[in-house]
Amino acid sequence: MRLEMLAKDESSGRTGCPSVYIDENGWAVVQGPQVEADTMSSLVNLLPGETGVRISPQVLAAAVAAYQAR
Repeated sequence: MRLEMLAKDESSGRTGCPSVYIDENGWAVVQGPQVEADTMSSLVNLLPGETGVRISPQVLAAAVAAYQAR
């Protein structure tokens, strides 16, 4: 599956995260540090194979702006 990076945390270095991508089918993919167990237990309707990741609102906003500019 081809991914296009939309935005990443600028303070994370060249290869760090969190990052937001768009896949070839138009779905967003988020890369980031997995949340801790107590936060995971607060996620609603978490299905097998799903997880929660932390990402700053600034990276999300930058990803939306990049997506809209495409």
